[in-house]
Amino acid sequence: MALAFLDRERSVAPAGYSRWLVPPAALAIHLSIGQVYAFSVFKNPLLALHGADGSAWNLKEVGSIFSIAIAFLGISAALFGAWLERAGPRRAMFYAASCFGAGFLIAAAGVEMHQLALIYLGYGVIGGIGLGLGYISPVSTLIKWFPDRPGLSTGLAIMGFGGGAMIGGPLAGQLMAHFKSAGQPSIPCTMVAMGVIYFLFMMFGVFMIRVPREGWKPAGWQAPAKQSALISTHNVAVAQAWKTPQFWLLWVMLFANVTAGIGILEQAAPMIQDLFKGSIGPAAAVGFVGLLSIFNMAGRFFWASVSDYIGRKATYFCFFTLGAVLYFVLPFTRQDQMNSVPLFVGIAAVLLSMYGGGFSTIPAYLKDLFGGYNVSAIHGRLLTAWSVAGIVGPLIVNGILDHYVETKLPKQDAYPLILHIMTGLLVIGFIANLLVRAVDERYWLNDKNVPEVVGAAH
Repeated sequence: MALAFLDRERSVAPAGYSRWLVPPAALAIHLSIGQVYAFSVFKNPLLALHGADGSAWNLKEVGSIFSIAIAFLGISAALFGAWLERAGPRRAMFYAASCFGAGFLIAAAGVEMHQLALIYLGYGVIGGIGLGLGYISPVSTLIKWFPDRPGLSTGLAIMGFGGGAMIGGPLAGQLMAHFKSAGQPSIPCTMVAMGVIYFLFMMFGVFMIRVPREGWKPAGWQAPAKQSALISTHNVAVAQAWKTPQFWLLWVMLFANVTAGIGILEQAAPMIQDLFKGSIGPAAAVGFVGLLSIFNMAGRFFWASVSDYIGRKATYFCFFTLGAVLYFVLPFTRQDQMNSVPLFVGIAAVLLSMYGGGFSTIPAYLKDLFGGYNVSAIHGRLLTAWSVAGIVGPLIVNGILDHYVETKLPKQDAYPLILHIMTGLLVIGFIANLLVRAVDERYWLNDKNVPEVVGAAH
C-alpha cells in the first residue's frame, strides 16, 4: 500500500532512540501552520484588490478568512483528536500537510478570480483542517516522550506555532514584492509558492516523527511520590472529561486568553500604523508582526517551562493579572497621548508572550487534571474555545473598526474600546482559573484497565 509508511507501527522508535530527535519534527509542523498568525500581512493587499466589476472587499470580509481558518482548526481538532490517538501522529501530520498546502492553492485561485467564497473554502476550511490536525498531532507524542517535564514538552511542541509568523510574514512580503516586480499577480503567485514550500517542509516532520515503545520511560525517572493536589494520578476518558466543570473552566480560560490575544495579533500591522500615523510605514509594520511572532514563540516555551516549577494554575494567574493591567494601559501609549512606540511595542510583546504561553501550558494543565490517557482527544475538544475566540475576537475588532470608519470617526479612537474589552475578558478568565479544583473521582477510569500512558498512544 502506497501510504503504509504512515501506519503507527512504522513510526515506533527503536531501542536507544533519543527523545530529543522528536521536537524538530514537531517544530517542522508548527512553524509551517503558524503562518496563519501572519495573515494580517495579506489584509491590506487584499483590501486593495478590485474585481472585474470594480467591487472591493471590506475589512470584515477579509478578516473572516482568518476567523474561518481558526474556527476549523478547533473543529477539526475536536473531531479528529480521538482518531489521532488510534492512527498515530505520522498519518495525522501527512494529512495536515496535504490540507494546509492545498488550502493555499485553492485560495490563490480565489484571489485570481476575485471569489471570496473560494478563499474561504481554501485558506479557511481546508487550510483550517490542516491547522487543526497539525496542531494536535505532536502534542500527545511529546508528552509521552517527556513525562518528567510535561510543560517543557508542550512548550517545545507548540512554540513553533507562535514563531510561524516570524517566517511567514517576511516570506509573504518578499514573495509579493518579487512577483509584483516581475509583472505577475503578486498575491496568487505568493500563495501558490507558499503552499508548495510549506507542504515540503511539513513532510520533513512526517518522516522524522517517532512514538515511544509501550512502557518506555526516561532512564532513571520515577513519578514523584508527592505532588500537587491538582496533579491527578488517575486518568479520565475524553467522553467523561468534557462533562466535568474543570473542562469548561479551562475552556473559558482559553477562550478569554485567545480572544484577548487576537485583539492585537489579527490586527497587528494595521493597528500600529493607525495609532502612530506617519511614524510607522508598511515595512516597519511587517517587522512589528515578526517581533510579536518571536515573543509569541518564546513565550510558549518560557511560560510552559515555568509552569513545571510554579504550577499551571499559578502560571495562568500571571497571564490574567499582569495581562489585564497591560491591556488597560496599552492604548494610552498612542501618538496623541504618550506617543511612545517603544512602550507600545514592549507591552504588546509581553502580552503576546502570555498569549502564546496560554496555548503551550494548557495541554500540561489538562494532563495534570485528567491524566495522559486521552490527552490529545481532550485537548482537541478544548480547542473549540480557540475556534469560538477566532470568530468572536475578529468580530469585536473588525466590527468596532468598521463602525468607526462608517461613521467617519477617527479610526485610532476605536482601539481603546477594543483593548479595554479584552481587559474585561481577562478578568473573567481570572475568575475561572480561581475556581479550578481537582477532578472528582466519579469521573476516573478504572486504571487497572488503562495501559501505561507513557508508551504509545492508545
